[in-house]
Amino acid sequence: MEGRKEGEIELVESGRLDRILSSALGESRNQVAKLIEAGAVLVDGKAVRKPGTKVQEGQRVAYHFLEAPKREELPVDFDVEVLYEDEAILVLDKPAGIVVHPAPSVKEPTLVDWLVRRGISLSTLSGEERHGIVHRLDKETSGALVIAKENEVHRKLAEELQSRQMGRYYLAIIDHPLREDRTVEAPIARNPKNRLKMAVVEGGRPAKTDFLKLAQGSNGTELIAARLHTGRTHQIRVHLAQLGRHILGDELYGYRGKRKGVPRVFLHAALLYLKHPITGETMQFAAPIPGDMRAYLENHYEREMIDEHSTYERLSGRFGSAFGPVGRM
Repeated sequence: MEGRKEGEIELVESGRLDRILSSALGESRNQVAKLIEAGAVLVDGKAVRKPGTKVQEGQRVAYHFLEAPKREELPVDFDVEVLYEDEAILVLDKPAGIVVHPAPSVKEPTLVDWLVRRGISLSTLSGEERHGIVHRLDKETSGALVIAKENEVHRKLAEELQSRQMGRYYLAIIDHPLREDRTVEAPIARNPKNRLKMAVVEGGRPAKTDFLKLAQGSNGTELIAARLHTGRTHQIRVHLAQLGRHILGDELYGYRGKRKGVPRVFLHAALLYLKHPITGETMQFAAPIPGDMRAYLENHYEREMIDEHSTYERLSGRFGSAFGPVGRM
């Protein structure tokens, strides 16, 4: 989308509009589908709103890219630790309590606002309101997040995420120990009874999560790690609820324990791995366990059981030996 506001092309093949336009413009199918659904694409002068519309060779397709609505400038009263930065990517340690990108319902400064204030060049592939955001973390989740600085980098990282060449290992503290290391494979969709939640729903989108036992606390809680094979909204939280377990602080998905010393949902994206979109180098970035989770662990767990350095070093190896390589479903 960089440098282009509108244009028109003559089709040289027949098929689905979203597929053909995506190929012609070099944009993702998802982005092109959004343009079509917004009425920003005309076929022979007529607006179409269905991405799957069949088009024919020789038809003319006009398009224009949408500008994000102006958003009230909000004061950014927080800072974010940069774990790594070069000309292509920025890896951040997102604090808990920060929303990643603006939305109509968000009335507070977001991570995107922080990025904009920082004044660096960022991709616009996900729209102006989502500067460089390749993947997201929930508001209360802390940890590693990669930002793309230009559209080609964004496209490559999105492909890595889709193929699972890029991913994260999460740490969570749960209310009751798992019986054993587990893989949960269950489809996820919006909860039909509560639109704020996701749920395991027959016919939902395929979802698969590996859970690994790490250490048990003196108060009956357990530190676990999670690895995603798919990237559904609230996936870790939904799959834990399916096992009758809940992340401390996660009242939305059933946590009913004490809130003392538990200021938020104790879920942390601890390690991020990816292939650098320019150099091809395999890279891994560690986000330190944040202070609130660290304090809880130090109060209820033996120090040698939760040593951060050894825990992080062991994660990829332990997942590989317990579950094998991650893959697409």
